[in-house]
Amino acid sequence: MTAGTPLLAIHGLTAAYGKIIALKGVDLEVHAGEIVALIGANGAGKSTLMMSVFGRPRARSGRIEFDGHDITHTPTHHLARLRIAQSPEGRRIFPRMTVAENLQMGADAAQASEADRAADLERVLTLFPRLRERLTQRGGTLSGGEQQMLAIGRALMMRPRLLMLDEPSLGLAPLITRQIFDAIRTLNRQDGLTVLIVEQNANHALRLAHRGYVMVNGLITLSGGGTELLQRPEIRAAYLEGGRHGT
Repeated sequence: MTAGTPLLAIHGLTAAYGKIIALKGVDLEVHAGEIVALIGANGAGKSTLMMSVFGRPRARSGRIEFDGHDITHTPTHHLARLRIAQSPEGRRIFPRMTVAENLQMGADAAQASEADRAADLERVLTLFPRLRERLTQRGGTLSGGEQQMLAIGRALMMRPRLLMLDEPSLGLAPLITRQIFDAIRTLNRQDGLTVLIVEQNANHALRLAHRGYVMVNGLITLSGGGTELLQRPEIRAAYLEGGRHGT
């Protein structure tokens, strides 16, 4: 699965918030058709790495490539044209818009045909039946789990080649978390969707992922198959046996 040019390749990336260095020469690859998980303790730099793809913060050095092309300094609004979609931490839906209108925002970014929009909407509503029941409801009135489904659904309406998920299970009940992870697995298996996921729940993330990376203080310290990492004693001690589950 990892042969050939990566869909997303990050080489020697450094980034900072003012004088605070958040990323210290990070290397990471995501190949087409993979689910890749990035785990680590609170403040390790995981969300910063994901956001750096969108230029927030901008790279100080290093390179970000998508499908073999340098996108390190590509304006954020151009990334949608490359079909890179994000469901950010905190969901960031439009609370005063209805569920249908939020999903339409994703479709508008994709500039798809009406037939494709209809097919994409049906796929999202099949994955997340609760959204079908709440199409006319304002986003801000949804539960946390429903808002997360909406944020992912909006990203899917962009017809992504790469879906980037930042803490999709944060603050959610276990049943809702399972539904969301099952949906991600279905999208990958049925549609071959490529996914990069930053996740506080290392157990869920590594069981879902083909490969994983561990980040500590702005550096990648371990990488390997998801199952392989789950079995490593240092991973179990830090993240699965009462250790900290950081963001």
